Amino acid sequence: MRLVFLGPSGSGKSTQAASLAARWRIPSLSTGDLLRDAMAKGRLETIAAHSDLGKQAQAQMEAGELVPDQLMVGLMRESFGAPATQHGWILDGFPRNLAQSQALDTLLQIMGQPYGQVVYFDVPENKLVDRMLKRGRQNDSEDLIRQRLQVYNEQTVPLIDFYRRRQCLVEIDGSLSPQEITDAISSVIKPLAIV
Repeated sequence: MRLVFLGPSGSGKSTQAASLAARWRIPSLSTGDLLRDAMAKGRLETIAAHSDLGKQAQAQMEAGELVPDQLMVGLMRESFGAPATQHGWILDGFPRNLAQSQALDTLLQIMGQPYGQVVYFDVPENKLVDRMLKRGRQNDSEDLIRQRLQVYNEQTVPLIDFYRRRQCLVEIDGSLSPQEITDAISSVIKPLAIV
C-alpha cells in the first residue's frame, strides 16, 4: 500500500494518515514531522548538501513558507531508504508542487516503489480557516493561514488535475467528521490493501 495524501493544511490529511498508517501497519511520512525532526537533530544542512540551503529552509519553516524542493526530495530519498517503508507508506504533505511530483516519480521509479493512488481531501476554504484557528497554534493567525492557503492554491492545486489526468486521484469530502473520512477512504482504498 503506497498512497499520497493531498490537501491543504487543516484538511484532515495528517489525522487520517496517522490513523490509517497505524491500522495498516505502514509508516506515515509527514513532511512537517520529517522537517521538524531533521531541524531538531541538526540534520537539515546535511540533507540539503550545503549549509545555506539548510539555514534557508529553517527560516522558511519558521515563516510558514514552503521549503526548497531540493531539501524535500532529499528528505524523501532518505525516508524511502528506511526498511519500514519497503511494504508501504502514506505520504502526507509531499509532493507540494509539480516539480516535486516529477522528482517523486523519478525517485520511486529508481527505488521500485510506485504509488497506487492519490487521495485528495477537498474542504471549503472558510472551513479550513475555522479549523486552523480553532487549533490555537502560535503561528496560526488568520492572515498567515490565508497566506499559506494562497501558496497552496498557487503551487499545490495544479497537482489535482495532474493526478486526475493520470486517473489515480480519489477525491474525499474533507469536511466530514474524522470517522466518516476514515470510512470513505477505507471503502475506496481497501481493495488495494494487498501488499
